[in-house]
Amino acid sequence: MSERAPRSSPTLEDVARAAGTSRATVSRVINGIRNVDPAIQEAVRRAIAATGYVPNRAARSLVTRRADSLALVVSGAGDEEGQGGEARGGLLADPFFGRTAGGVIGALRPRGMHPVLMLADSAEARRQVVASLRQGGADGALLVSTHAADPLPEQLVHAGVPAVMFARPPRPIPVSYVDFAHHDGARLAADHLVARGCRRVATITGPLDVLASQDRLAGFREAMARHGHPYVPTAEGAFTLESGERVMARLLAEHPDLDGVFVANDLMAQGALHVLREAGRRVPGDVAVVGFDDSSAAVSSRPALTTVRQPVEDMAAEMTRLLLELIETPGREPASVIFEPVLVVRQSA
Repeated sequence: MSERAPRSSPTLEDVARAAGTSRATVSRVINGIRNVDPAIQEAVRRAIAATGYVPNRAARSLVTRRADSLALVVSGAGDEEGQGGEARGGLLADPFFGRTAGGVIGALRPRGMHPVLMLADSAEARRQVVASLRQGGADGALLVSTHAADPLPEQLVHAGVPAVMFARPPRPIPVSYVDFAHHDGARLAADHLVARGCRRVATITGPLDVLASQDRLAGFREAMARHGHPYVPTAEGAFTLESGERVMARLLAEHPDLDGVFVANDLMAQGALHVLREAGRRVPGDVAVVGFDDSSAAVSSRPALTTVRQPVEDMAAEMTRLLLELIETPGREPASVIFEPVLVVRQSA
């Protein structure tokens, strides 16, 4: 008995027949050329779905001169060789990074695209990232920059690489970004703690070379001052659970009568809860705790954390949309989108 011949993959001609149009028109729709009637575009999309046609990305890239991928660049502070490991470990362990990646992937999936992860955690790594992007390794950069001194945003602008940042740039440069109203979020935390009757309130900040940490601290201090509390004991953490434990222990030793704590992210707040529990302090009965982000750590904490919700997935999706628009229309003016905070009240405050 002879073997059955393998079924051949659908071709552009198959799609054209199903759509009732020409092969050239199908090609123009697939390659994103805009001057095609919307009704014809829709007919081609239906024909692609019906036939199961999968575009040849390599061939398409030759026509469009695009990689059909975006780089998700995570840039740390390291300037010397050998500093990258610590930055890499801290970043990738934070739920924030996973939420950012999830938002980017969700926004790209309907387009059949995927992000390329690039870590820029040293001066040499930044040089490699810029070189790769200039050579077409990806069509643009979604940049998550974690330190105010990071030179990569300016390097990408000077290199002419389409880029959108998660958070405003540390210095004014012509680049699009998505950010969060951190100052207002911290004010919500202060208002809530004061409304609960807290009078001896401390705060655990994130790393103070991070703009978001600076904004959260400033917003909290200003709001507490408006409530008649001009001095707030403050200690700097590192956005990690361990640093939350360490700093909370120090604050308790220095201010044993504190009755409220605002913590600049949920991971550190989870660590603070561990220390308070070990010290015999009831939460929220003795000490109320408010976190920031509304990450998975907020829900898994015991008690569950009251926290300021930062919609990281939605922000990452918006960042992706802005970059795709910039790639499709070179020369667009930089844009900014600022997301507003919401206080999520649970059991810790």
